[in-house]
Amino acid sequence: MQHNVLILDFGSQYTQLIARRVRELNIFCEIFPFNHFPDDLSSYKAVILSGSPYSVRAEDAPHPDLSQIRGKMPLLAVCYGAQYLAHFNGGEVAPSNIREYGRANLSFIKDDEAFFEEVALNSQVWMSHSDTIKQLPTNGVLLASTKDVTNAAYRIEGEKTYAIQFHPEVYHSTDGKQILENFLVKIAEVPQNFTPNAFVEDCVKDLQDKVGNDKVVLGLSGGVDSTVAAVLLHKAIGKNLYCIFVNNGLLRKNEFENVLHQYKDMGLNVKGVDASERFLSALDGIEEPEAKRKAIGRVFIEVFDDEAHRIENVKWLAQGTIYPDVIESVSVKGPSATIKSHHNVGGLPDFMKLQIVEPLRMLFKDEVRRVGKTLGIDPELLGRHPFPGPGLSIRILGAITPEKVRILQEVDAVFINGLKEHGLYDKVWQAGAILLPVNSVGVMGDERTYEKVVALRAVESTDGMTADWVHLPYDFLMKISNEIINKVKGVNRVVYDISSKPPATIEWE
Repeated sequence: MQHNVLILDFGSQYTQLIARRVRELNIFCEIFPFNHFPDDLSSYKAVILSGSPYSVRAEDAPHPDLSQIRGKMPLLAVCYGAQYLAHFNGGEVAPSNIREYGRANLSFIKDDEAFFEEVALNSQVWMSHSDTIKQLPTNGVLLASTKDVTNAAYRIEGEKTYAIQFHPEVYHSTDGKQILENFLVKIAEVPQNFTPNAFVEDCVKDLQDKVGNDKVVLGLSGGVDSTVAAVLLHKAIGKNLYCIFVNNGLLRKNEFENVLHQYKDMGLNVKGVDASERFLSALDGIEEPEAKRKAIGRVFIEVFDDEAHRIENVKWLAQGTIYPDVIESVSVKGPSATIKSHHNVGGLPDFMKLQIVEPLRMLFKDEVRRVGKTLGIDPELLGRHPFPGPGLSIRILGAITPEKVRILQEVDAVFINGLKEHGLYDKVWQAGAILLPVNSVGVMGDERTYEKVVALRAVESTDGMTADWVHLPYDFLMKISNEIINKVKGVNRVVYDISSKPPATIEWE
């Protein structure tokens, strides 16, 4: 696969969004930390410098080595990148009188510049910086201004180097995608050949070259990522793929049986392993969220290893790792604070002597779904909401018991089935129920009850990096609440979570 575009990350919250916008142009790109990128850049056609929370004037400001890039290949510098090029190349960057954050409009655009082709005067852009470029770098040519920012965009004479003070990757920059297209397609002449069909073709060939006639074992979860990975591998190596679907006792109601049936209809070689009691026993008495995740991860590896040993001469373990997992596991300035453990990044324990193969590790979630569609996977399966690897354990706050699992499975089934019946499921990115560690007083008939409280959660998102709560209709929420309380023994109160990410996370643990 051609690398095409290299994005150097300076720690901006928008870096992944740059990559997503580039991919929307059918151009493949990769993100690397500014201080750790490939030595060989011969396969790249252009480079983009991201924004950053740092100031170029600070002592600890990120300093990239651009000696193999600047002037030698097309370069687009965004926000911090634009300030960096100015500050260290004869220009001047100074604190802005006011923090320039939010919407602005281009009040000046230089005529006859390919970079701003098809971008209208007064086009809205998104600013996010506290410094401003007072003076352009040596040989800088002004391309655009806003009312408050004179040097909003510039290029450097004699080079294919462009710089912008605003963020073209965010939705609020109306013509941001056009600007990226102008730079990448018209100026850098990057081929637009990254399509789902091309990915499948390249990936299958790469898998055949890498794995050969070796046997591969894959842990299926019932989710989109592992399913698409399995179908890709099946297309590449056929009967040499062995899939294992483990029931950890924390799946949704009837999910183990339903998913096994669905997989067998797809022609995959799948073995179902019911290890419910083993997982629930390992979780007995554990309340801390990270400890629950680690206990589930440990038991899963033990169960999976037992099953893998039943298959002779297995050499590879396939995983459904996707690009956000990879990016989040590499920080620009060392390891980031742990929010939660990624279940499929970071290698295997020493006793599992298997090599790793990850067919989807360069794809975002929406790209995985498009590849799945190209492979002919059932749209209902591709449209499934994400479901956490540790299952319902992180939706049961506190200690896990079989009775709590039963309650939450019943509640979850009412909620998810209700979303489907009312045509709301596909309008929601992820939904589920959370069993709270509190009881509340209620009245049922003439009796006083003291039973569990459940919270319903539904969010809209693109890839889970940020998420907004969904404004589900009141009539729907009322109906689902009544149905849960009437049908699920042990619950007498239902609440709805209206928190967005950030500051909250999608899951509660």
